[in-house]
Amino acid sequence: MQNQFLGVDDRGFGAAMRGANRCGICGDNSKQVSGALGVCLDCIRERWGDAAQYVKGAHRRARERHGLPVRPPDAEGGIRCGLCSNRCVMGEGQRGFCGLRWNDGRVRSSSSRDEGLVYTYLDPHVTNCCAAWFCPAGTGAGYPKHAYRDGPEYGCSNLAVFLYGCNFDCLFCQNASHKDLKSQRPRPAEMIATQAEKNRKISCVCYFGGSPEPQLPFTLNASRMALDARRDAPLRICFEWNGCGDPALVRKAADISLTSGGNIKFDLKCSTPELSLALSGVPNERAYSNFEMIAEEFYPERKWLPVLTATTLLVPGYVDAREVEGIARFIADLDPSIPYSLLSFHPAYRMADLPYTNLRQAVECYRAASGHLDRVNMGNLHILGLRNMAEFKRYASRG
Repeated sequence: MQNQFLGVDDRGFGAAMRGANRCGICGDNSKQVSGALGVCLDCIRERWGDAAQYVKGAHRRARERHGLPVRPPDAEGGIRCGLCSNRCVMGEGQRGFCGLRWNDGRVRSSSSRDEGLVYTYLDPHVTNCCAAWFCPAGTGAGYPKHAYRDGPEYGCSNLAVFLYGCNFDCLFCQNASHKDLKSQRPRPAEMIATQAEKNRKISCVCYFGGSPEPQLPFTLNASRMALDARRDAPLRICFEWNGCGDPALVRKAADISLTSGGNIKFDLKCSTPELSLALSGVPNERAYSNFEMIAEEFYPERKWLPVLTATTLLVPGYVDAREVEGIARFIADLDPSIPYSLLSFHPAYRMADLPYTNLRQAVECYRAASGHLDRVNMGNLHILGLRNMAEFKRYASRG
């Protein structure tokens, strides 16, 4: 019967939520399997021809719930959008994969250079930012040019800019509210500059979401305006993204982050191409080429205060030490001093049936990364039941 194989339809998803996790291909129930995906890591790596049907079904169901295209459109004679690696070609009446652009005879967009689908809030320092362990906000690095004090910036805040829409379709998305596009109205780029000008305790601006790629023209314009408004005091500009944006726009963002004292955070989700398709719905090759570009062109300009960093979410059952080591090797070949953060997973969105990252998985992945890189951090330590990095390192140093 169909509902014996999790991930084939939403009945399978419900079964997984009740604990009946079984791979729909090999039938193994001893592995951690997401009910939404319905297939195990080994089968994704070794039997992709069989696994692909489960993957396509999982992302089709996830996207139909939000009225989003199930795959990047490629209509003959359509209008191309070049803002990200999906390179959507929208036929008349079609919407792009991110949901922000559509073709009604010409390209329409919910986001432009002057307006974006965003909301903002203040996040007091020191925040849970994945770069806080080395950036000016958490350490005072770059003081006085890029930091307000020679130490953690207590009393200052990050202006967090949440961007709606994404060019990926991560089944484990930790911020799935970005898919709620219809209830939002565009906001002017001047809004960010005004907040930075009026509130002198804002020391950095971070764009995240969703992911900034589909709204890069807006974020670049808003960043320039904010920096103009704060010429007399530090204002760092940071981007947290999947990395699959148009290279020319990515280069402009990197230049803004470099000159302002900020950084670019790439979420390198996995190293196996098929696993990226399984977890995120689209290829991730562009993320690696963009990361390499910034590592070669921008990172050497400011190694003492890194403009580039990478993160990986340790999704139980899927992102293991093999995936992390592949990413770490890639980064080390560019420069082993580039900071790399591993992040503990909490159940969310379509993968809410998976457990939290456990200490064993975290230690195995940390050791795999540390074998190649000089600076590796473990984030979200509270999920592991630990207080600080020193305590985690004690566990990691045991045989």
